[in-house]
Amino acid sequence: MERPGAGAINSNECENVSREEEMSEEFEADAMDSLKDMPFATIDIKDDCEITDVPHINLERSKENERISKDQIKKRKKKQKGYQPNYFLSIPITNKEITRGIKILQNAILQQDERLAKAMTSDGSFHVTLLVMQLLNEDEVNLGIGALLELKPFIEEILQGKELILPFQGVDTFGNQVGFVKLAEGHHINLLLEIAEAAKRTFQEKGFMAGENRSFKPHLTFMKLSRTPWLRRKGVKKIDPKFYEKFISHRFGEEMVHRIDLCSMLKKKQSNGYYHCESSIVIGAKNGGEPDDAELLRLSKRLVENAVLKAVQQYLEETQSRGKPADGSSGKARAADRGGADGDQSGRQEAHWTPGLNS
Repeated sequence: MERPGAGAINSNECENVSREEEMSEEFEADAMDSLKDMPFATIDIKDDCEITDVPHINLERSKENERISKDQIKKRKKKQKGYQPNYFLSIPITNKEITRGIKILQNAILQQDERLAKAMTSDGSFHVTLLVMQLLNEDEVNLGIGALLELKPFIEEILQGKELILPFQGVDTFGNQVGFVKLAEGHHINLLLEIAEAAKRTFQEKGFMAGENRSFKPHLTFMKLSRTPWLRRKGVKKIDPKFYEKFISHRFGEEMVHRIDLCSMLKKKQSNGYYHCESSIVIGAKNGGEPDDAELLRLSKRLVENAVLKAVQQYLEETQSRGKPADGSSGKARAADRGGADGDQSGRQEAHWTPGLNS
């Protein structure tokens, strides 16, 4: 066997390099798969505390200072990693013209590569994400519902009695990984951005971690490759632009925004395919204020139910705590009480004793 010349790489080394690249790609795919149920396209994984202007490092700085600096960076990154959105504000897409157009688009793509079927967004899930957030428990969900209700007057002030109509036209992708239908240009985008900013401010004032690092770009997702990470191992690593080239300028229709929902990313979806909805507010004058009154009643019931459950739990805990022996004397006292009770019970049994029955 001849030894490879200087600078040459033998076939085994090439295979190792190729395998390492493949494993790296699979790892990235698995990481993206952890977000597969998220309604938003991607989360900017860049650290909020990333240092962009790096000062000149003094090479003579002590190791202790370096250690402290590294510990601080780790703490900041740990805090950022703890932010995993699990709820979002959704504008549902209900116009059947739009949903039919998206189905035609999806079918056209599947005719070219049927393996992408699992990457497609289901019919009932079409929506525009307004804001993502983290709500850690039922109490925070209730506070989130309250924040949503408080958001309504801000939206009314932004719209000033006008309807918000979203026209959808054309197709694009985020990094050839997420396919979405675009919003046509117009003043409606500015209104939507104002509403998104008001929502972010309202939820953050409640103390919630809400929003993303990157700028808000409203879109209507119809497919995500992160749902099908196994396709990367089969060579499908991006959405080929030729799949949707016939729809680049296609008009899908207009959606009149009539509702904003607070939805869960993780809870089981509804039977129609739409996300689990905790609460909603109605936009526009078409439906008046009655649904909001219903939402207030619904929130009040939830708060009362939670308060009752907490009171019962606290009562049980206190009762169990009183029932535990604090010292020997109390234990003897309870034993004496039990003895007396047993004696009373025995006396009652003897009083009702009947010959022949208690032999």
